[in-house]
Amino acid sequence: MARQLDEQIAARFPVGQRLRVLDVGMGQGTQALRLARAGHQVTGVEQDSRMIAAAREALCGEPEGIRERVRLVQGDGQDTGVHFLPGSFDVVLCHGVLMYVEEPDALLAGLARMLAPGGLLSLLVRNGDALAMRPGLSGDWTAALGAFDTLSYTNRLGLDVRADRLEALTATLAGIGAPLHAWYGVRVFTDTAADDAEPPADVETLLAAEERAGKTDPYRGVAALLHLCGVRG
Repeated sequence: MARQLDEQIAARFPVGQRLRVLDVGMGQGTQALRLARAGHQVTGVEQDSRMIAAAREALCGEPEGIRERVRLVQGDGQDTGVHFLPGSFDVVLCHGVLMYVEEPDALLAGLARMLAPGGLLSLLVRNGDALAMRPGLSGDWTAALGAFDTLSYTNRLGLDVRADRLEALTATLAGIGAPLHAWYGVRVFTDTAADDAEPPADVETLLAAEERAGKTDPYRGVAALLHLCGVRG
């Protein structure tokens, strides 16, 4: 995921340019801190106060120069117009958020407005075209059959959430002025691994296989997650 994002940033912007990044639903700030360490100015938006606290704690452990490049805002991402002016950011991240939003089109339109011309919108969503894969590979045939005709599912936290189809998001991105530029599959081979599983000894080989599959048809189409990159016209 991080490699894919870096690949798109490198393709869109001059080497060494310090970008203005908005990370909506930043969680504990993993991506925000990584991009700040790379020299970018990052604004993180997160609704969960516990996540904000964790991000602040992680930020406190960083050198002053990095701390100065990060701003944290508590919010749900649907009020970006209240906090920021249109066109204020070169890159907008929205990773692992849409599955919690009942009607995501308004959120996506608001995020697109935050982008400067040529800016990059990076989305990470649950793949609605592959919801049967996880239960099927786990041997839960009843759940696999039920997953073919729905975009709803229960995630690993036990929450009832929703998935998105590539075709529908492609149309949405075109409609909001940030048409799809590239897309990847994420967790093609590793979706059934336990969250707390120890990484294998040959983890670099695993990552290479995942990265290759995430760019290659037909494998990327059955990935658990989709990483979509739209570019503001």
